[in-house]
Amino acid sequence: MIGKPTTQTPYPGVSESRPSWLDLALCAQTGSAFFFPEPGSSVREAKQICLACEGRAACLEYALANDERFGVWGGLSEKERERLRKGPARTPADRA
Repeated sequence: MIGKPTTQTPYPGVSESRPSWLDLALCAQTGSAFFFPEPGSSVREAKQICLACEGRAACLEYALANDERFGVWGGLSEKERERLRKGPARTPADRA
């Protein structure tokens, strides 16, 4: 069992206008340490929780729309979201 549901979100700044996907979010039932680990720490546990979450797609959409730079959102780390924002790498042939 992951934990009891709480009314707090592990995501700073989201509580004021709580999106409806947070009602489904498994992250709200765990702790922020999984989703905002110390630099260099593994995000494997957070990603495993995200894989089982019904709110994953909406969470990722929220993070991308709000330019969230830290933590795991929608199953993606900061670096993964940055690569997604930038899109596929362009080759010299693509530029011609």
